[in-house]
Amino acid sequence: MTLPPNFTLLQVVPELETGGAEQSTLDVAQAVVRAGGKALVATRGGRMTTRLEADGGRLAQLPVQSKNPLVMLGNAARLVDLIRKESVSIVHARSRAPAFSALWAAKSTDTPFVATYHGVYNARSSLKRWYNAVMTRGDLVIANSQYTRDHVLTEHGLAAERIVTIPRGVDLERFNPRWVDPDRVDALRAAWGVEAGDPRIKFVLGGRLTRIKGHLLIIEAAARLKAEGRDDFIVLFVGDDRGNADYSREVEGAARAAGVGDRIRAVGHCDDMPAAYLVGDVAMLPTTKPESFGRAAVEPQVMGRPVMASNHGGVTETVVDGETGWLITSGDAAAWAVGLTRAIDTERVRLAEMGQIAANRARRLYSVDAMCEMTLAAYGQILDARR
Repeated sequence: MTLPPNFTLLQVVPELETGGAEQSTLDVAQAVVRAGGKALVATRGGRMTTRLEADGGRLAQLPVQSKNPLVMLGNAARLVDLIRKESVSIVHARSRAPAFSALWAAKSTDTPFVATYHGVYNARSSLKRWYNAVMTRGDLVIANSQYTRDHVLTEHGLAAERIVTIPRGVDLERFNPRWVDPDRVDALRAAWGVEAGDPRIKFVLGGRLTRIKGHLLIIEAAARLKAEGRDDFIVLFVGDDRGNADYSREVEGAARAAGVGDRIRAVGHCDDMPAAYLVGDVAMLPTTKPESFGRAAVEPQVMGRPVMASNHGGVTETVVDGETGWLITSGDAAAWAVGLTRAIDTERVRLAEMGQIAANRARRLYSVDAMCEMTLAAYGQILDARR
């Protein structure tokens, strides 16, 4: 993709700790730099800042995560200064709170404004609907799945030509089993207490420790299997609580109370998710609320692992039931117990076949290169329309 001369992108995201929106921010920033442009990210900061700068992007540290109206107003003024100083070509917001500041700054400087709908924001009042609609007030809305696009069209009555679907992408170089040295997998096994020859089926639930990810649901399902006398599985919760220590303690307490502490392990944050998925045999995404896309269902498929996922949201577009994994009734512990049993009892050869089908499909449909190419093309169309 060829960018206009002196193209500068300003993305605005609350923080750069971990998550799909944050990863997409870095991916697009890197693509802009590779195409000869400048990539700025206004954010509170976080552990992913190092990679942003290593890829050639630049950090503009602002408290854009704040919902305090006075702080938001101050952020808008700072963003106006930044847009003018850096001759920003497009402002791209990736969350609602910072979108208010970013939109104000973009309008004040007559700069094109784009927003990505990374999640499905439900509204129980007209005030909340107004708050959510800030994401639709610019030149273009990007939806990260067809599920998200349908929601935006229904919720906000947006004209169809003002929204484009660009699925999130996976870095096919990073998530490539051929490039993962066995020592990396062995290091995680050792850290997590998983023997290399352990015959039990190993499930990996990747994602931060938060209630909607379904950890408690899996503990209940595991307890049902234990009651049936099954001990031929291990579940690894891979992700940290990002400061939500109460939920971490609740998860640990629930596992102990259910007597499945030997089958379920919360192993904390992992910087090497490609290797983490290779420690497991099957990945899972038992979300209790629909995810707009669900990168944690795509990444393991790229690594050749079938996925068990809740049958709602964008995941129904990325997991093909019975072919690349299984779609299980959301929030139903009994159904998840049946699903776990089905996966455990599936022959290893069949699991490998499903994983290969999953990898082929995910690589074709969900590459980060395709996502970035479509995003940069959208930027170009907006600039052409403005001219």
